[in-house]
Amino acid sequence: MSSDGLRGLIDQSRKAGDLDARDMKNRRAEAGKAATLSNMFDQSIRGFLQTLERKGELVRFDKQVDPDANMAAIEWRACNELGKASLFTDIKGHPGWQACSQILSDRGKWALALNLAEDELLPGLNRKLVSRIAPVVEDTPSAPCQEVVLTGEEASLLDIPAMLASEHDGGKFLASGMAIIKDPETGIRNVSIHRQHIYDAHHTGFVMLPRQARRIYDMYRAQGRHMPAAVVIGAHPAIMFSSGFVTGYGDDEFSIAGALLGDPVRMVKCKTIDMEVPADAEIVIEGEVLCDEIRPEGPYGEIPGTYAKAGTAEVFRVKAITRRRSAIYYALHCGAPTTETQATTGLAIELATWDHLQKVEGGLDLLDVRCHPAGAMMMLVIKMRPRVAGQAKTALMAALSGPFLHPKLAIAVDDDIDANDLRQVMWSMTTRVHAEKDIDMIGNTRVFALDNVSPFVGDNPFHRIGTKWLIDATKPPPSDPEGRERFARAMPRNFDAVKLEDFLPEEMFR
Repeated sequence: MSSDGLRGLIDQSRKAGDLDARDMKNRRAEAGKAATLSNMFDQSIRGFLQTLERKGELVRFDKQVDPDANMAAIEWRACNELGKASLFTDIKGHPGWQACSQILSDRGKWALALNLAEDELLPGLNRKLVSRIAPVVEDTPSAPCQEVVLTGEEASLLDIPAMLASEHDGGKFLASGMAIIKDPETGIRNVSIHRQHIYDAHHTGFVMLPRQARRIYDMYRAQGRHMPAAVVIGAHPAIMFSSGFVTGYGDDEFSIAGALLGDPVRMVKCKTIDMEVPADAEIVIEGEVLCDEIRPEGPYGEIPGTYAKAGTAEVFRVKAITRRRSAIYYALHCGAPTTETQATTGLAIELATWDHLQKVEGGLDLLDVRCHPAGAMMMLVIKMRPRVAGQAKTALMAALSGPFLHPKLAIAVDDDIDANDLRQVMWSMTTRVHAEKDIDMIGNTRVFALDNVSPFVGDNPFHRIGTKWLIDATKPPPSDPEGRERFARAMPRNFDAVKLEDFLPEEMFR
């Protein structure tokens, strides 16, 4: 891309514009009643897209794109070369549809979504999650997610502008679908994200890791019953975050979303199955996961940036598709970093690790936790101020035995290092690490199921054994002030006081 073309895209992305607001009209009247749609915090994805565009964080692409040939490459480049989200308004073969992608690819965008300052994101999330807010089910014939209702043969997955994401994928996938299911005995709700290989107009794959969704599915299968499921695409980022958050069985993810929103999630009943879905969602696919059918699935460019090889998966069968008019498809990109899948899951890992480390040694002097998207969610950087020798390694061991299996490399840096700047992290590693005493490896441990370098255990495609490693790149503790001073960074005089904009030409900021 030429420099003129790059500047043009940047200028375009900074222009404030309004998304199609026809479906955003009439903010709902009175709060607190389940019988009517209520005037609460905006719970749509399109409201967030408006915010991104207003803040200069989104590129609007009005030229036609092809979901089979170039849409994925365009949004990936917009994210990795411009740092921007994408909105596509003219999609080949899908008139009337729009699509967005890379809308949550960094902490800044997440901070905008959750109405928090970027440098206060983790403690702010922890504060919000203290008090859960249960969802409300509303009795309304006019929920936005049900403005268009298609059932039977009319409910075709091929109408949705799903894209071919990675070059060697086995087909098109729905990657952003949040599947809502219920325990058949207790009615306990579970929400989780599953990749769905589109087989035809009415069937997809439904990959399940050995977690809560698999546990519920096995209950249905034991009874010889298909498992009802509603797949939701395009809701507020708080709902998306909650659907990927690791929590205890029976802990309603929509209550977590409510805590993040500060309002109950508005829900409505599905049309063909006994399930409730977010009222402001863009698309809802109602159906069931079959108890008696398995089909080939994959390959697929997965979160680590490599391919999950072809295998098999359970089958999801469509019964109905409901959606907004002029629906916006959330084209979540999964593949080579950096994509929003790494950033989204990475934020959940950061939050869980932050909470986990609060309990170590009665509370660490913890300053930041980063799960870098560039490290495919398998690398953590812990910024801390060690009080005594050995404390950094204690924190690293705890970080690698936290709620998520993904991280296999943990690096501790001191209070003068920006944990988000990999240049500073690398400098800290090369100047403060004595490999013989500051690097440790822990073998024969369970690791992330998609870590291709680690071998499977037996025939289980989700159980891998690998090695986790710890790097203590902190300075000596304050109890050794002389040793600590030897590793001070040689920064320019008055670095903290100088603001570059005070000395640059004013036209640069117009």
